[in-house]
Amino acid sequence: MAIDIERHYSNIRRILIIILVLNWLVALAKMVYGFLSRCSSMAADGFHSLSDGTSNIVCLIGIHFACQPTDQDHPYGHRKYETFFSLGIAFLLFLLSYQLIEESISRFRHPVTPQIDVLSFVVMTITMVINILVMKYEYRKGKELRSEILVSDSLHTKADIFTSLSVIVTLVAIKLGYPIFDPIVTALIALFIAYAGLDIVRHSSRVLCDMAPIVDNKKIADIVLSVEGVKACHRIRTRGRPDEVYLDLHVHVRPDMHVQRAHSISEEIEERIKELIPEVADVVVHIEPQGESKDEPLETFKNEPKPKA
Repeated sequence: MAIDIERHYSNIRRILIIILVLNWLVALAKMVYGFLSRCSSMAADGFHSLSDGTSNIVCLIGIHFACQPTDQDHPYGHRKYETFFSLGIAFLLFLLSYQLIEESISRFRHPVTPQIDVLSFVVMTITMVINILVMKYEYRKGKELRSEILVSDSLHTKADIFTSLSVIVTLVAIKLGYPIFDPIVTALIALFIAYAGLDIVRHSSRVLCDMAPIVDNKKIADIVLSVEGVKACHRIRTRGRPDEVYLDLHVHVRPDMHVQRAHSISEEIEERIKELIPEVADVVVHIEPQGESKDEPLETFKNEPKPKA
């Protein structure tokens, strides 16, 4: 079932704007209080939250391009722009990670004792709860809408939750008289952010490098072989995004079959696959006469004759 692209991206845009506002409020609270208390790990966490908001803007730009209709230069549409712009989120994470490591090294060379009070814990706890709610909401909506950019952005926010938790632990350590934990945790936050960036790159590269989104070829073959007149199928290939799969395969029919009947079989195969696997956007069926090929492909699925009772 084809999705309404305009409505689909309108929903994603609305979600991103809501999350953008929340991320910037969280970032402002952490950064202001982090600077006032001279706590680098809290300020670093604030910058991380700010990058969450920046990534939301990158996402909004990405879906602006992704929702464009097909044209002569993009006959398959523009939806891979969503995947491409998710790499922009990863780049922002790598940049932020580098800046935080620099800050951590600077604090090792020039130690500063942060001023920690009850309000420090209140700010971090409230902002962490907001982050948890935002991450769960964005991830759930990303899965529901099959949006790669929302799922990637939720991983960004998830990193913020863990860094906020580590900052709270750091505040306890500083209060107990161990300020050295501040630059140490800042460096650990930087490494965690870099790992989140690598995770996004890994997911995005699967789509951009045409890794098969459907690995269970037998599932596809069973649908194809259920169509009357199909003797065998092979060379099943899939590519594209998890929510927009392009599939092509070869099908064997009787050598004496009329071309009109073969064409009808091809159409029926396409209809059944799209009905039973909704994420498939397009199916290309190559019809071949049975028994003509001398070298049979390794992965060939056949309609075996049923034994007589």
